[in-house]
Amino acid sequence: MKFGVVVFPGSNCDRDMMDAIRQDLGAEVVELWHKEEDLSGFTTDDCIVLPGGFSYGDYLRCGAIARFSPMMQSVINFAQNGGKVLGVCNGFQILCEAGLLPGVLLRNAHQQFVCKNVFIKGSDDQVLKIPVAHGEGRYYASADVLDQLEANGQILYRYCDANGEMTADSNPNGAERNIAGVRNAAGNVFGMMPHPERATAGVLGNTDGLQVFRQLFGLEPVTV
Repeated sequence: MKFGVVVFPGSNCDRDMMDAIRQDLGAEVVELWHKEEDLSGFTTDDCIVLPGGFSYGDYLRCGAIARFSPMMQSVINFAQNGGKVLGVCNGFQILCEAGLLPGVLLRNAHQQFVCKNVFIKGSDDQVLKIPVAHGEGRYYASADVLDQLEANGQILYRYCDANGEMTADSNPNGAERNIAGVRNAAGNVFGMMPHPERATAGVLGNTDGLQVFRQLFGLEPVTV
């Protein structure tokens, strides 16, 4: 499986993402500049990643300008043809702006930037400790859309405490229903606010991010 990591002006987690995929997962990584358009070297077995950061300085709305980069039209076509796409933090915002994922990311409920480790859990109820770093990470969608996400199993991760309990205190941004990440109905586009690429190296004392890649793509970490 090959990964293409798109770099926008303002990206600041692209190198972290590439290093995590290349060094800790042992997968091939290709850097993609946002003004490029060619994804002919990728198949539907591969994945395009939109990393975190502040694309175009977060002007207008987070991800609103990046959504119109030349590469994004190719990413949209790639996803519509069944290719896998992962957006993390700002990448999640871009995916929502591009209409590849439902909902929007609003300013944090407490109106402050948050940067800390949080706990999340997926459908298997495994609790993972993953860092967040965002000012506009509050997931919002209408009640009808949220109900549909619930019914279709499209909620990837929810914020919880260390025991797996979903509480208001464990929600770092006020996201609806403690939602930390979602996928599309087809199951090939994924978005999440927490940064799994920041939790893949043992030297940092946390490798829970590797479980995210395993759960989403079936990838096992490199063994030394």
